[in-house]
Formats: sequence, structure tokens, C-alpha cells
Amino acid sequence: MTQQPPPRPPRPRRRLRRTLVASALALVLALGGGTAWALDRFVVDHVEIADVQAYEAEQQGTTTGASDDGASDEDATVTDTTYASDDAAVSISTVVTGSGDDQVTAYVADVTLSDATVLRSAFANNQFGTNITQTTSEMAEANDAVFAVNGDYYGFRDTGIVIRNGVVYRDEGAREGLAFYADGTVEVHDETTTTADELVAAGVWNTLSFGPAIVEDGEVVDGIEDVEVDTNVGNHSIQGDQPRTAVGVIDDNHLVFVVVDGRSPGYSAGVDMTELAEIMQSLGATTAYNLDGGGSSTMYFDGELVNDPLGTGTERGTSDILYIEG
Repeated sequence: MTQQPPPRPPRPRRRLRRTLVASALALVLALGGGTAWALDRFVVDHVEIADVQAYEAEQQGTTTGASDDGASDEDATVTDTTYASDDAAVSISTVVTGSGDDQVTAYVADVTLSDATVLRSAFANNQFGTNITQTTSEMAEANDAVFAVNGDYYGFRDTGIVIRNGVVYRDEGAREGLAFYADGTVEVHDETTTTADELVAAGVWNTLSFGPAIVEDGEVVDGIEDVEVDTNVGNHSIQGDQPRTAVGVIDDNHLVFVVVDGRSPGYSAGVDMTELAEIMQSLGATTAYNLDGGGSSTMYFDGELVNDPLGTGTERGTSDILYIEG
């Protein structure tokens, strides 16, 4: 892979208005007579937990936040592309390959953690449920994040195992998930063979339910081009050249996050699943997992949007982020 400076995407305003998910709207129009059902299923907010921070504090029996004592704020140093504190180190780089309409622009965050629980999750509007959305930047700012990427868009569906910051939110195993353990290990697992309570008892801190796994044991996984994440209407396929977000594991407490921009000929065409896996493999990931992509693919660092979603500089609302507090 070669490295060269890409065209600099425009800097969006730090606060962006919430936007309606275009795919959901298209679905509503297409269903005609089922409009009321589709609106309720894919558009209308369904809040199950109205104050996530309070709920986590109650469930944990303590104050949430891996670094609420403020020590990392006092000791942290930050530049345009790096962050270092006692809790975490983050280094942002840009990788450009190809040229012309085949050019691909990827943003890479190399992250090391002092403790696995420094990597946290946050939900849109500090609420848990379906169809609740905010932009990655809005969620990051609301949680004093120095670094964030979009998560698995759990709120689009009502299945999957959702464990965040050590707390169980959903236990409906449906697909191949990713589990982050408090001891720093990360494992791909079959959600249908376990329960959320069993995972928490085993030390799981966060789970993601999207996928598929694209690298295992350092090798590109066979058949990833044929995977369907969901079978419900509106989210069948994740194939083709698309904007992508992925997380990879280099070692215990050493992660790499990649956001690939797409659908922008001349700037970034996007990648298919195999190409995404090859990027993760080239970065040293022994395990890598695909997250929500398309317009959701976003990386935030030190108060700014790093990438250029869909070539517009405008973020699409999503339901959750993974972040590191600054």
C-alpha cells in the first residue's frame, strides 16, 4: 500500500442536525399500504431506556466512566493526528491506493489501551431503543470523546446480543458477533450458542452485532462476499464497493479502526468485503470485524470529523458509537 495525501474533505460544522435515514424513507414509500407499519418499524423512535448513563450506574452499582477522575484530561497530549494519556494512545493516519475513479481513501486509527474498559460505547441521545439516531460527532461531543467511530447500528434491528460498558441491553442472539473482554482479549462468537448473561459472567465488556468477521487467525475469511447480516426487509446485502468501518485486533488492548470512504469517484470508490479484509490484514490485524457502513461510516478525532462521508461532509444519523474519553 502506498501513502499519499488525499484531497482534504471539507470540515463540517461540529453540530449537525439529525437527518432521517434515507433507506427507511425509501422503504416506506415502496411499501404503500404498509406505510403505517413501516413507519413504526423503521422510523418512529421506540425508547426502552430513557437515561442510559443512570441505568448503567444503577446496574454497575458505581459511577460510570473509565476515567471520571479526570486524570487523563490533565495528563493528555494531543496533536492533529495523535492523542496520548495514561489511559490510551491514538494515532490517526491516511492511506490512499489506486487512482482516478478507482482511488480508495482509508482512515486508520491505531489504538492502544491501558485497560480494555477505556474503550466505551454510547447510544444516541443517551437512550436505548430502536430508530433513535444522532451523528457520530454529536454522540462523541456529548460524551467528551477524543476519538470515536460509528458502531453496529443496533437500533435498526431488534435482534442481536447488546452488551455495552459491561451492562446487558438486549439478549436476542441472531448472528456472528464480536465480544470485547475486560482482560483485553477480543473474540468472534456465534450469538445463537450463548446468552448475554453468560458473556458478562465470562468477563465481556462490549459486544457488537453486525459483521461478518473478515479476518480470523490472520487470514482473510472465505465466503465473506456472500454474507447477509440480516434477513429482514431493508437490510439484506452488504456486498459491493461501499464505504466501510471495521475494527481489528493486533494484540491484547491493541486495536486498529479503519473507515473507508466510498461512493465518491476520484476521491474514494469504496471497497468490497475482501478488500476491507486485506486492508485489515496489512495493518497486522489477526482478527477483524465489519461494522455498519455506507453513510454511517464515520471517524471522529479531537473535535473534528476525520473522513468525508459519501463525499458530502455530512454525517448520517446512527444509533451508537465506540469511543475513548478525552
